[in-house]
Amino acid sequence: MSEVSSSYWVTLAKVFVILIILPLMISCANHSPAPVLERSKTHVYRPKTHVVIAGDTLFSIAWRYGLKYEALAKFNGISPPYIIRPSQVIRLDLAASNSPVTVKSQPGKRVAEVPNSSQIGRHKPQSTYKVDSSRQENKTTKSGGINNKGQVWSAPQWRWPAKGALLSSFQGSNALNKGIDLGGKLGEPVLAAAGGQVVYSGSGLRGYGKLLIVKHNETFLSAYAHNDRLLVKEGDFVKAGQRIADMGSSGTDRVKLHFEIRRDGTPVDPLRFLPRR
Repeated sequence: MSEVSSSYWVTLAKVFVILIILPLMISCANHSPAPVLERSKTHVYRPKTHVVIAGDTLFSIAWRYGLKYEALAKFNGISPPYIIRPSQVIRLDLAASNSPVTVKSQPGKRVAEVPNSSQIGRHKPQSTYKVDSSRQENKTTKSGGINNKGQVWSAPQWRWPAKGALLSSFQGSNALNKGIDLGGKLGEPVLAAAGGQVVYSGSGLRGYGKLLIVKHNETFLSAYAHNDRLLVKEGDFVKAGQRIADMGSSGTDRVKLHFEIRRDGTPVDPLRFLPRR
């Protein structure tokens, strides 16, 4: 009788252990460790094509996908003044890979016209680049370098676009934050960080809210996002320090200015160029 009782309790203990361990094993199998996403290595999704919608410009498309507008224009057969049309298909893979293949533009309704770079040169806005043949061809510095056309360029004389405190810093050209965020109050002035021409003014880029993009020369562009009110329009020339928008919270959860600088289409750390406060 004692042997039967002992066997009974042993069997009961085994069943008890199985009932405890089995659910844990199933849970571990179904819930593998979540992959760790390193922001610095997060790449922007770039499809092979982009279908133009009303409000798009060549500059805004290039900005969205981290490409040079010149490359988009070249490989899609778009000539200055870079007119694009609704339903037009823009090839992105060709511009990204520098392929020599040219794709012709599709006919349609005209929606955007951006003055070409020769017009910028004639108006001579502040901070346009200068060619200096005395510079060494392989030398690049914080203030200048050699562009892909073999021209020596000088960086604009940058200034802070807002007075607010630094909220977040640049995380890398492929990271989620491709610029810096500056705090402030609703309606405070947003200033042009350097002279140039407005090449985008609108709210068509998701995540940027009401956005301005300013072209400073053939190398540098800057962007001003989450504005409450835009005070300049596409084609306008602006001076360094000119009020171009009112700070706001469009497209985000608090009042702030998101500011980016792009060199040859690639985001760079604005703190490397802005003067020390």
